[in-house]
Amino acid sequence: MVVSVFGPASAAAVLKVGSLPGVAFIPVEFGDRPRPGDLAAILRLRLALRSWSIGLAHAHGLRAGALTVLALAGPRARRPPIVVTVHNAPPQGGGVPALIYRFLERVVARGADLVLCVSPDLEQRMRTAGARRISRAVVPPPDPPAPAVDLSARSGQPPGLDAPRNPDGGRPVVFAAGRLAAQKGFGVLLDAAARWRDLEPQPLLVIAGDGPLAGELRTRAASLGVRAEFPGHRDDVPALFASAAVFVLPSLWEGQPLVLQEALRAGVPVVATRAGGIPDLTGADAALLVPPGDAARLAEAVRAVLRDPALAARLRAAARARAAVLPSEDEAVAAVLACYAGLARGHA
Repeated sequence: MVVSVFGPASAAAVLKVGSLPGVAFIPVEFGDRPRPGDLAAILRLRLALRSWSIGLAHAHGLRAGALTVLALAGPRARRPPIVVTVHNAPPQGGGVPALIYRFLERVVARGADLVLCVSPDLEQRMRTAGARRISRAVVPPPDPPAPAVDLSARSGQPPGLDAPRNPDGGRPVVFAAGRLAAQKGFGVLLDAAARWRDLEPQPLLVIAGDGPLAGELRTRAASLGVRAEFPGHRDDVPALFASAAVFVLPSLWEGQPLVLQEALRAGVPVVATRAGGIPDLTGADAALLVPPGDAARLAEAVRAVLRDPALAARLRAAARARAAVLPSEDEAVAAVLACYAGLARGHA
């Protein structure tokens, strides 16, 4: 059996398909967001799919799923089964983007034979859009983290990262990581940080990642008088948890964030929002959860962890316990293969 991966050429290196036996990569270019040129992408994908003997098509992401459904449009008995994994909710707000994403949801819901969702809210969205068959996607955490990195060490420290000290050595580190985009709520986190400036010693906020809001967030931090560092993209984020007094995930909307799984496995106290699949990951005990977009509640939760060693210790223990029941990669593979087998039987 050959697994054929269709996608932009840039994805080949990310997926490391060249090192995987029995995997063929077929480049099909399309943009990173809906646009008029998608019609050409659908035609290219349709031709590419027809040139291979496809027994089942599995698309990842709402947009890729819609393109696949449209490329394989036709009587169900004459096309392969289609599985689509929905990883995230559409961007919040109204206007044309919201209308486009609602259209994509309907295309996937009504055209896919099975929709896998990473969180309960996505399941509800797809059910409302008309999906006939929905299951929960099993998402394992990333590979185990690299050896711990002490953020307080000046030697070998990456440029642009001031020397935050670990909680035992003085100034506590409030750590966050993710794409610097509206979804992740880092602007709300900066507003929250402005509310804990009275703490002694004053915490240092470290936000790792890059994205379109990088410059805006730096400017906002300076205008608020917040002690913050923005070290940019880091490949060692799991190791950076070692020096954090608390990890904050201030997302406004989410799927099932991998960085939260890494935080649980690192046993760091977590403050997060009740967005998407976050509560499912943390359970009732492994994080302090606050409403999305509420800077005051976010600040209160972080302040509580920093001021109460017993609370921090309980959160650390609960995080490790929660991490112990996260699914393995083998379990994720077994789950998706079981879905494939069930569709194949029903399609025969």
